[in-house]
Amino acid sequence: MTFIYPAVFTPKEDGSYTARFPDLEGCTAKGITLDDCVDDAIEAARTWLQVELEEDDWDLPAVSSPEDIDLLPGEEVRSIGVKIRLYEGWDE
Repeated sequence: MTFIYPAVFTPKEDGSYTARFPDLEGCTAKGITLDDCVDDAIEAARTWLQVELEEDDWDLPAVSSPEDIDLLPGEEVRSIGVKIRLYEGWDE
């Protein structure tokens, strides 16, 4: 399955970046460069979603529209896609 959630990327004064997922509570990422932060965001979202999918209820959060996300100056929204392969017995 493919899951796509928006992430907000924030540049820091030292040139590094942080990211947060408005829809995935507590899911954050960081990186020395924007590319590093995107890579970390993909892994963070994958881990977050895998933990949620291990729960019995499959109650994943709705996906926000990027236009509805409030941004601070310098922040940008990028859609982060995560592929998770579900296989027989994956939730046992």
